[in-house]
Amino acid sequence: MELMTSPWQELFEADTIEWGLVPIRIVLGYIFLDAGLGKWRRGISGTGDWFGSLGFPFPQPTARLVASLELVGGILLILGFGVHWVALPLAGNMVVATYVQRFKLGAPFQGGDVQGYELDVLMVAAALSLTLGGAGPLSIDAAIGQA
Repeated sequence: MELMTSPWQELFEADTIEWGLVPIRIVLGYIFLDAGLGKWRRGISGTGDWFGSLGFPFPQPTARLVASLELVGGILLILGFGVHWVALPLAGNMVVATYVQRFKLGAPFQGGDVQGYELDVLMVAAALSLTLGGAGPLSIDAAIGQA
């Protein structure tokens, strides 16, 4: 084995970088699934009211759009289906969430007494990585040759 070759490459029969996308995709999918489901379970009108208090236009439809994007997008990430395409609007969603946390709510980067926006930034980076890198193996995209 060469010094610059991954020790896992022979075992997995694929680039290690491809396999590195799998846990990112599944964990990010679970986070989005949970966030979207939570918005619906807690009462989507409350989320819309909160969006309205932040100055979002059309807060009730926006809340439903965001919750649905997170829920369906999370499921698609977990399954690894359409990852190049679904990860991009999820990244945009988290750019808006980061903006709200930082500039509307005045949250610190790292949480303490209040929640910080460091997870939001990490989710933007992870979603953009999936947009560029795709689903990786163990996905529907890989099974149909689209990973």
